[in-house]
Amino acid sequence: MSRRSRRPPRGAEPAAPGPSAGPSAGRFEISTGTAELVPDEYAPGSWVLHVNGVPSSHVDPEHPERLDFEYMRWIAALVDTHVGAHLDPGRLRVLHLGGGACSLARWVAHAYPAARQVVVELDGRLAELVRTWFELPRAPLLRIRVGEAREVTESLTPATRDVVVRDVFAGAVTPEPLTTVEFTRHVDRVLAPGGLYVLNCGDTRDLAGARAELAALSEVFEHVAAVADPAMLKGRRYGNIVLAASHAPLPLEGSPEAAALTRQLLGGAVPAQYKDEAWARSFAGGTPPRRDP
Repeated sequence: MSRRSRRPPRGAEPAAPGPSAGPSAGRFEISTGTAELVPDEYAPGSWVLHVNGVPSSHVDPEHPERLDFEYMRWIAALVDTHVGAHLDPGRLRVLHLGGGACSLARWVAHAYPAARQVVVELDGRLAELVRTWFELPRAPLLRIRVGEAREVTESLTPATRDVVVRDVFAGAVTPEPLTTVEFTRHVDRVLAPGGLYVLNCGDTRDLAGARAELAALSEVFEHVAAVADPAMLKGRRYGNIVLAASHAPLPLEGSPEAAALTRQLLGGAVPAQYKDEAWARSFAGGTPPRRDP
């Protein structure tokens, strides 16, 4: 997850680090506050990155295919399904809005070794530390671009990304400028034909944020879908709902593709449900989407 605070120069790149020195437990000053790297007591050799007191990323240096955060597993399942149906795995171009410790970017590099990725991270010092701590693919396979997510997205050339992942938070919520119809249109402009927009929506029990986000996605994209665990979908707690949107068809409930995706989602420690576009549009109902002022 990324935080919004002091704004770095537009398009800035983190200073080029030397070879990875490996992770080291401790608290570190970063551009937007404090980062703390903590060993995972339940998984020896793994690490949890806290940014300003909030768990932001989990990294297993020896196993990039392991995603400990459930919502990241859900994103990975959606990406796998969409790539298999609509995209060329040998020429995948992925934009990550929100960097943290690059857990999902490491997964993409493992699953799709030829993928070209850009991770947009607001905090330049954090980007430097992550490069120092963990073995990340080097440019051009993986570039970390320091900047604010919306500004960077607006600056990109049309139709140059196959997958856009949004995982940007200020505390417990996504900054509103990244949830509007206008921003969604910028993402749509950046996506190539058949591309996928997948986003992590943190929401409260009333699910008002997810409804508004689905309303914005439905105004821009032909197909929308959602993934979450049953308790979250029933409004019993605060948590994550992963949303997906594309102009290419997404799996419909009852199809072999949806069945395969459901089996994958049920296999995690927190079993999740896949909801197709009929459910997603009904769930959004008459909720108005957010718009730029």
